[in-house]
Amino acid sequence: MTRRPRRNHSAAFKAKVALAAVKGEKTLTELAEQFDVHPNQITQWKMQLLEGASGVFGEAKAEPAAAAVDLKALHAKIGELTLENDFLESALTKAGLLSAKR
Repeated sequence: MTRRPRRNHSAAFKAKVALAAVKGEKTLTELAEQFDVHPNQITQWKMQLLEGASGVFGEAKAEPAAAAVDLKALHAKIGELTLENDFLESALTKAGLLSAKR
C-alpha cells in the first residue's frame, strides 16, 4: 500500500467538512468517504470549529485594539531622531564635510 502525499486543505473546505460533521446528518465514515478525508481529521476540524465558535460572538474583537500603536512613544522617537540629525548636520558642516548649501 503506497502512502498518499500530504495535502493542504483550504480553510473553506475545513469549515464545510466540520459543519457537515456538526449537523450530524451523516456518520463520520460517510463524511470521510464523501470528502476523501480520514475520520480522525474530521473529528479534529469539528473540535476546532466548536472551540473557536465562541470567538465569533465575544472576545475575538479585542485583538484589533491590542494592535493600536502608542503615538506618544513614536512622536518622542521622531523628536529624538530629529535632534540627532540636526546635531550631526551641524557637526559635519563645521568639519567641512557637508556643504552649507542644501
